[in-house]
Amino acid sequence: MVDSKAWNWDEVKEQIWNEPSEDVYYYLHRWQQIGFKKFLDLGCGKGRHSHLFADSGFEVFSFDLSEKAINLVKNKAERRGQKIHVNIGDIKNLPYKSETFDCILSYHTIYHTDTKGINIVLDEIYRVLKPGGEIFITLNSKDNPSFNNPDYKKIDNNTIIKTEGPEVDMPHYYANVEEVRTLLEKFKIIRLRHIEEFFNNRTSWHYHVHAQK
Repeated sequence: MVDSKAWNWDEVKEQIWNEPSEDVYYYLHRWQQIGFKKFLDLGCGKGRHSHLFADSGFEVFSFDLSEKAINLVKNKAERRGQKIHVNIGDIKNLPYKSETFDCILSYHTIYHTDTKGINIVLDEIYRVLKPGGEIFITLNSKDNPSFNNPDYKKIDNNTIIKTEGPEVDMPHYYANVEEVRTLLEKFKIIRLRHIEEFFNNRTSWHYHVHAQK
């Protein structure tokens, strides 16, 4: 199993990482209506979703491997008068008690590992989620052109190592739909979408998964 590696946020210039994803607003509204309170932003980055949920009355826990990212979240929360619980660590070993969270968001994060690692991460997500709790996660699709990029080293049948930008030397796990369903066999899948996205003159494919424990 490969070691986890944090994003180099000094290399990240795009504004999108400061703004909540449009998908997340749906889950914010849904989880408010259900009455969920304890929210984990797993792989929170600069906190674009943590601050959104904190502003909306959730008890927010922000978790990331990057000390720089966590400090950005903490400092912004202090300026805005928000109470956000922050932790630095590896997503394969979460520092939370079992059945802690009502809802968990992991947007473009948990695939930064290999085949063995992704199973451990999903076991950890399942462990810290309350019965009846929900998750919204994204996973790389094998239809993504980067999966077959000859410039990237393939370390197992599902994982490549990127060689440029803020993700240099970071593992990326990819799956097909059957593999996604197998990964999430402990969960009840509520919605599974396969989405092509275009940005910076590139295209990428991801699975967007809404599931329940």
